[in-house]
Amino acid sequence: AQTVAALPALIDRLRSEGFSLGTLSEVSGTGSAQTEATAGQVWSGRALVAVTWVSDHVVAALAVLLLVFLVLGLLRALVLVVLASRHARGARGRPEHSGPLPSVSVVVPAYNESAGIAGTLRSLVATGYPDLEVIVVDDGSDDDTAEVASSLALPGVRVVRQPNGGKPSALNTGIALARGDVLVLVDADTVFAADALHALARAFDDPEVGAVSGNTKVANRDGLLGRWQHLEYVVGFNLDRRAFSVLDCITTVPGAIGAFRRSALDAVGGVPAATLAEDTDLTMAVARAGWRVEYEQAAVAWTEVPSTLRQLWKQRYRWCYGTLQSMWKHRHAVVERGRAGHLGRRVLPY
Repeated sequence: AQTVAALPALIDRLRSEGFSLGTLSEVSGTGSAQTEATAGQVWSGRALVAVTWVSDHVVAALAVLLLVFLVLGLLRALVLVVLASRHARGARGRPEHSGPLPSVSVVVPAYNESAGIAGTLRSLVATGYPDLEVIVVDDGSDDDTAEVASSLALPGVRVVRQPNGGKPSALNTGIALARGDVLVLVDADTVFAADALHALARAFDDPEVGAVSGNTKVANRDGLLGRWQHLEYVVGFNLDRRAFSVLDCITTVPGAIGAFRRSALDAVGGVPAATLAEDTDLTMAVARAGWRVEYEQAAVAWTEVPSTLRQLWKQRYRWCYGTLQSMWKHRHAVVERGRAGHLGRRVLPY
């Protein structure tokens, strides 16, 4: 302000001394420094201003959302711990099994599993389950999976070959050949604990139970990626299943270790092939058919998990996409009654 106020006196003095004053462009002869913006420049400037304004508000909104998600995450953890604790107390108070065990058929779909199929089959036979058959369905493997399985000559184990048709097709082939009242569907890279089959079978004492999820643990937990997934399986997957069991709305009986009542599988038409997550799709179908889905922590099995980030990405992409497909396929459960309604109104929004 003082500079502006001093200018008139300065200009008059300079002129009185013979100086002439003009703008820089006038004195240098370069033309006016003020140029008219083109229409493109005007809209580009407006776009820049708009983007800057939006980005400022987005940052503020993200800060608020971060707080909201933090609170929701803490509430979720609290609810899961409370429900899981209730499930654990209920499991301890459950009466001991009495009476004969049901006949069990284990179906093992296998595609290029020559490296791990022997360990899986030996662990199943070693359980000593009294009325057990194991059906290995070689789904058009390119390696010697079928030969390895046959060469073991384990009692109660038979190997069936078929052209490659995908995991649901292999499972349905085994289910059609099986004779057991309870069907255990097992991945070919899974090793069972000694009492896992007994624990699964005992869960079917309740006539309302149509499917039972086992307790999956990570076998290859040597590296950092394996340890992370081990924590995820123990804290995440199994904690979730305990909570969902209390709410009567378990969504996934895992492919690594899961058991189904034959009548429940017959009611839903076997293993569906419409989604990338056939285990989630099948479990939701069983629940919508009115059967209870349970979680049995004593049925322990160890499975192989991805050991590289590329393998992990492929697996989780398939899981995520398949889960979204299953949710959309069973979306009408939101308005249905009974256990279907529990699935639709309790866990699908979650």
